[in-house]
Amino acid sequence: MLAFLIAPAADAQPQVQDQAQPQPATAPAAIAAPQDRPFPGHIALRIDATDLDRHIFTGHETVPVPAQLSASGGDMVLLFPKWLPGDHSPSGELDAFASLVVNAGGTRLGWVRDPVDVYAFHIPVPRGSTSLDLDFQFLSPTEPKQGRVAMTPAMLSLQWNNMLLYPAGYFSRDITMDASVTLPAGWSFGTGLDVASTAGAVTHFKPVPLNTLVDNPMLAGRYFRREDLAPGAAVPVHLDIAADRPDDLAITPDQLARHRALVVQAQRLFGSHHYDHYDFLLSLSDELGGIGLEHHRSSENGVEPGYFTEWDKMAPERDLLPHEYTHSWNGKFRRPADLWQPNFNVPEQDSLLWVYEGQTQYWGKILAARSGLISRQEVLDSLAYTAATYSTGIGRSWRNLEDTTNDPVIASRRPIPFRSWQRSEDYYEEGALVWLDVDTRLRSLTHDSKSLDDFARAFFGIDNGSYITATYQLADVVKALNTVAPYDWAAFLNARLFATGPQAPLDGLTRGGYRLTYTDTETPFLKSEEANRKYTELSFSLGVALKSDGTVRGVIWDSPAFKAGIVVGTQIVAVNGLSYDADELKQTLKASLTDKAPIQILLKADRHYRMVTVDYHGGLRYPHLERTGTGPASLDTIISARK
Repeated sequence: MLAFLIAPAADAQPQVQDQAQPQPATAPAAIAAPQDRPFPGHIALRIDATDLDRHIFTGHETVPVPAQLSASGGDMVLLFPKWLPGDHSPSGELDAFASLVVNAGGTRLGWVRDPVDVYAFHIPVPRGSTSLDLDFQFLSPTEPKQGRVAMTPAMLSLQWNNMLLYPAGYFSRDITMDASVTLPAGWSFGTGLDVASTAGAVTHFKPVPLNTLVDNPMLAGRYFRREDLAPGAAVPVHLDIAADRPDDLAITPDQLARHRALVVQAQRLFGSHHYDHYDFLLSLSDELGGIGLEHHRSSENGVEPGYFTEWDKMAPERDLLPHEYTHSWNGKFRRPADLWQPNFNVPEQDSLLWVYEGQTQYWGKILAARSGLISRQEVLDSLAYTAATYSTGIGRSWRNLEDTTNDPVIASRRPIPFRSWQRSEDYYEEGALVWLDVDTRLRSLTHDSKSLDDFARAFFGIDNGSYITATYQLADVVKALNTVAPYDWAAFLNARLFATGPQAPLDGLTRGGYRLTYTDTETPFLKSEEANRKYTELSFSLGVALKSDGTVRGVIWDSPAFKAGIVVGTQIVAVNGLSYDADELKQTLKASLTDKAPIQILLKADRHYRMVTVDYHGGLRYPHLERTGTGPASLDTIISARK
């Protein structure tokens, strides 16, 4: 009966929907674009970094109110930094910025977050107010899954961009900051900032533009050591070390000499400096979050505690400082035009990261070898691993190298299921292979009279002593290469950056006198890499990399493991009826050359178990570089120290 009552009559006609359709709501007023004009007065910033138990940084900021706004009253917009140089992505840790209270003349003001740009705070400034007082906290992570841990009982990493708001409508270089910090009693610190005064635990720094403040973080610690890396030089360079334990600070004369050689070799490469002093901020910790972040007059470098005390095991870590040091020239001084922005809330564009990061990755390896931080064989083994990685990964067949420069924004280093197919920030390591290709091509064209060293000196070595950023575009890179050796560099780079295809760019290795080959023996370099990162590398045989408990941390697209349905996150429980053991799995793979029986693998995914059959008979495979030809090899010349 109910169905009958609600059923439409047979001859009923649908009503015409003549109401107005929805339209977009009126957009709020846009945030004022930055202008190149001075912000009146100095912003005072006071940071208390003593709450080690709760990992909380407490901030107080006094922001002058411009005279015109003071006279009329109205809306003042303050911004939390969003786009940070070196991160190449909108990575500002706004979620940890808390407890914001704003006062003017003792009266608390209600702030409102912008409904479109959540990094912008609207402050209703009363007429006659001359300054705003801000109180806030930065609630830094208390465990790694929340983010990078920046404070421990033994050390802290203070990044100013996490602990301030700044006025919209101005270039960051036009806002002057007067900063100070209170540290735990008895702690020491390193930073690129110049100290104005110290009284007890409170240090005041000389006033600097906002962009300079953000570019000069601090490393502070209970156990601290400072070494001079350029004794007697007019432009000082220091190594500032904080450690979890005092014993980890032990550095031998030979180790110190190699770090000093890094400064010498970089100066011989670039023929210039673009800082008035430089500080390597080096944390030796398994508690403070690891980091590698470039700055103009310093760099943040986080490594394992045994960097010095277990020197023979740490070769894979020792190209970090050369990489970040190179950035003082490539990235901080010379910077892609679309990557430089007037403040920290204008989006960056990353199209030239294959220069900014790719060539820096190349020089990081080369300078590590030239300075003796790693041996000739270790750099060859590192290059072999890189070459094998990109020979195995076939994502290049659909996604070109240049497009991976968008990955900091697309993925922000989140875990992905099929990295070898999806690709990631490949402009680093594959970019380094491209620059090896360029280097050996320059040498071939000029009969070894010119090289990428000449490009580096001409391109990054301009304006010696200046640390005012000089921007460039792709055309400038091509022009500089043609100045070293005339060639169709535009076509050369286009083929390697914008083309798709399965082949990795290994011409530089071939031209350098080596070829990629595989044996069933790991290089010492790869063994150290596995030990430091606590995994088993079988990407070049079975097609997986495994955590210590057999959980899959990486799988190569179209590999035997992939074809068997093994994916990231599954756990290998047993192999051929025996419980998982990394060494026994290696022996099984090694025996597969002669044993024609397929490998039976029991997998666990959550509560589900399944048996898979892997019909693999290629044996264990680890990458090596093998010398070809006779006479001197270009690659050997490239990695040799400059006299």
